[in-house]
Formats: sequence, structure tokens, C-alpha cells
Amino acid sequence: MKRLIVTADDFGAAVAVNEAVEQAHGDGILTCASLLVAGDAAADAVARAMRMPGLGVGLHLVLVEGRPVLPSDRIPDLIDADGLFRTDMVRAGINFFFRPSVRRQLAAEIEAQFAAFAATGLALDHVNAHKHFHLHPTITSLILEIGERHGIRAVRAPVEPRAVLNAIDRPQGIDIALPWARLVRLRLRKAGLAVPDQVFGIAWSGALHRDRLRGLLARLPDGLTEIYTHPAMAAYPGSALGYRYQDELAALTDDLAKDIIKREMITLGRFVDFAELARHASRQPLGRL
Repeated sequence: MKRLIVTADDFGAAVAVNEAVEQAHGDGILTCASLLVAGDAAADAVARAMRMPGLGVGLHLVLVEGRPVLPSDRIPDLIDADGLFRTDMVRAGINFFFRPSVRRQLAAEIEAQFAAFAATGLALDHVNAHKHFHLHPTITSLILEIGERHGIRAVRAPVEPRAVLNAIDRPQGIDIALPWARLVRLRLRKAGLAVPDQVFGIAWSGALHRDRLRGLLARLPDGLTEIYTHPAMAAYPGSALGYRYQDELAALTDDLAKDIIKREMITLGRFVDFAELARHASRQPLGRL
């Protein structure tokens, strides 16, 4: 059986993103969006989500390259001179692991972001992290600990089967995070959380255009799959250089993509819709990718 979650990251980053999420959900195949609780347009995103009860909204934790929720004096070791999270993930990761004082600040910020999401009144559909920083073992532990108090049910583990990609449009380079992603997937499942069997959107981040999405849908593996995207009406302040935001929106609203979903009998839904099935699947042996 083929089950599919289609997610938009960076919901709340800008009105241009929020408008695209609303269009991709209303006129396309988008089922979920991951909210930046400290994003410039977070309030606008929440207002739109309230009008879209069928959209599963989750927390997009930001711990690098973004704005924190807590004031600077609460998290001095996490931020730079401008009050923004540091951009050096390697240095930050070392500090998270080896410095207890930094871990306490990290825990406080993660708690604050979960609390900010709860304050929106939206149901928590899922959790993931900007730049997939939740693959760091310290962050994984804190998400499990803090998330339990906030009703966490599902988390993305970015395990991307390269064989499927190679059959469509061979990506450059290798996925150096794949071994860590597999370990995190196993750990999250052991904790009783729903985790997709495979995730697409890593190698083609910001460039998941129509042909690539059609190829993925036509070759979708059995089990629970997440495809994550970055739609926007246009580039916006702080957007990633070279990302094809409008092309990704066009892919999500593509009529042929909808036809492939029907032809392949793919069941679309949110994380919450598949949570129980995913938990059952997590008790089965994991296959190799």
C-alpha cells in the first residue's frame, strides 16, 4: 500500500510562502506544512491554517540560521552579535554535546518553540528541524523529552532512497547524513513515534520541479512516504539563493501529478492520519534502502 504525506517547510517565513501553502493545499496535493514559530509571517500563517482544517501543521524547529523565541540573555551561547542563531552547525553541534551550560540553553529554546506552537491553538501534527538538525543526538533526545509534554506523535527522519532518485534524475554527490538518519529513524520508532519509511526532498531541495515530482509519484515505494517541498509565490527576504520556489509550487498544483496519484492508488494524508499505521509498521523489521 502506498501512503503519502506532502509537506511544505518554512510556513510562516514570509507571506509569499504562506500564500503558496494555501494555494498548494487548496488546489494541489499539499497535505502538511511545518511552521516557523518565530518567522516574520508566523501570525499570518496561523490565521491561514485556522481556515484550512484539513492542513496538518507541525513545528519546524529552528536552532541554526534563524531567529530564536527566547530573549538573547537567556541563550547567549546559541546566538551571534545580531541575536540570531549561529550558522556554523559543526561548532554548534560540538557545544551542544560537550557543554552542559549550552545544552541547558538549547533545552530552554526548544521548550519555548514547542510552547509557542501550543499557544497558536493548532493541533501538533508533526515535528522536524531546519537543516535536519534533529539528527544531532542531543537535539533528538531533547525533542523526545520535551515533545512528550506537548503531545508529539510524528517526526521526520530524512532517509532518502537514492535508487528511486537515480531512476528519475541522478543527483550529484552523496547523502553523508543517511547513516545518522537511519539511526534516528530507529530511535524515534522505538520511542513510539510515527516516522515515514522514506523521505524525498533532500537531494533536490529547492528544485523539486514538475518532472521530478511526477517521477517520484510514478515510482513511489510501498509504505509511508513523505515528500517535503519549499513552495513560495516568489523569492522573499531571507530566502535561499537559487531555490526554485515557484517551480515547486507549480509541481504541487500540477494536474498530471494529481492524475498519477489516482492511477497509482496513492493515499494522501497528514501525519496524524497515518500515525497509528506507522506505529504498527514500526514494529516490523526494517528493510535496507
